[in-house]
Formats: sequence, structure tokens, C-alpha cells
Amino acid sequence: MTYQHIQLQEIIAIALEAGEAIMEIYARDFAVEVKGDQSPLTEADTRSNEIILSRLQALYPSIPYISEETKQTPYTIRQHWAQYWLIDPIDGTKEFIKKNGEFTVNIALVDAGVPVLGVVYAPALNLLYYAALGVGAFLRSAQQSDLRLSPSPHYSQKEQLVVVGSRSHLSDETLAFVEQLKAAAKQVEFANMGSSLKLCLVAEGKADVYPRFGPTMEWDTAAAHAVALYAGRQVLQAENGQPLRYNKENLLNPYFIVE
Repeated sequence: MTYQHIQLQEIIAIALEAGEAIMEIYARDFAVEVKGDQSPLTEADTRSNEIILSRLQALYPSIPYISEETKQTPYTIRQHWAQYWLIDPIDGTKEFIKKNGEFTVNIALVDAGVPVLGVVYAPALNLLYYAALGVGAFLRSAQQSDLRLSPSPHYSQKEQLVVVGSRSHLSDETLAFVEQLKAAAKQVEFANMGSSLKLCLVAEGKADVYPRFGPTMEWDTAAAHAVALYAGRQVLQAENGQPLRYNKENLLNPYFIVE
């Protein structure tokens, strides 16, 4: 994998700039449109997308990209990409509209189907997660400077554990997963969170497992996947236990578990 030419601090700066623009819109009234897939779209999504793409293309013009808010490149072309940016200008637009703060800017670099770099910025919460292969995973917050994230015991080894799930998309399968843990004599606390912050909570060790039995797209997970991966966690397909992969023909993720 060749990604060492990417300056991680430059990608962090782009996420921070996008977050600043988002917060200017967040602080006032804004219109909400509905896209063809019935998902919401705001001025902030569009503005963040413009900032991220313009900055990335200026810095790394030879690297292609996939963004939620941009027309998708056909698989016949992108299947040949060795490396590309995978972007969600605002992950958790529903949370942005609700103004609960649980939304993120997601920027990932994917190499041969694996996220090798990821930046996740939650501007309303002043939380910045970033990670890269060979570098590790880190958290920057208002309370502390950059903290290296390190692995904690697997949830199966713990008697008391925290399961994190979606605030807007809680499924029956997720509830069943929790009940199975309880049946195995585990003491389970269930936490709700919006956006890709759920993966980051597992990376940080504030949650032990995140079962996702509901639809997500590749841009929803790639950046936070990198944070979890380089914090020593795994993001595995629920059906076969294999690592979650990217740049599939269908950009819809299978169900997965972050552990």
C-alpha cells in the first residue's frame, strides 16, 4: 500500500474547515430538502462537500473520490482504482437537523479495499478522531490534547459491557443481539449515538461492541473504520466474520459488528 505521500495533518485541516462551515449553518435556520432516496439534504451538506473536494483535488489531483453528495463513478471505472478518497460531508444529517450535535465529517483514504487513513470530526461536540496505518489512532478534544487510542479487552471476555447502537435506526436484530448477551449472563448497558461516532466510541473504549444490523453506505463507515482498526479493533461482516471491504460494486455495506 502506498499512501505515505498523504499528509494526515492536511486532511485534518480540511475536516476542521468543513466543520467550521457546517457550524455557521447549524447556528441559524436552514432549509431541508429530500433526496431521491428520501434521505435529507441541507445547505451544510453541500457546503461541506464543496470544501472537502476542492481542497483534496488541489492537494492530490491524481486521487479520485467517492462522496455521498456527488454523482457516483460507474463501477466499470472505479473497480480499477487502487486508491481513492471516500467522503461523507455530513454523516448524521438527521442528527444535524435535530441539532443534537451527533453528526460528523468523514474523510477516508481507501487502498485496495482497506481504509488506510481516516478523519472523523464532530464539530458540535469538539471531538476529532484520526488514524492511519502505521501511525495509530488518536482522539483530540477540548479537554485534552491528542490521546492515542489503544485496544481494550474483547467484549466476549467481559462480564459488564456497553453496546452502542443507532439513535435513528435501531433494528430488531440489534435488540436480539443484546438479548443474546444477556442470556449469556452478561450485564449489558445499551447506549444510543448518531452517525459514525458509534464506531469511534468502540475505538475509544467507551463502548465494547457496535452491532450494525441495518443499512449503511461505504461513506458512512470508512473513516471511522480506520479509527477503530488502528486503535486495535475489528470491523467484521456479521454474516461471515470477514473484514468489511470497500469499493464494492454495490456501495451498500453488509451488516457488520465493530468489536
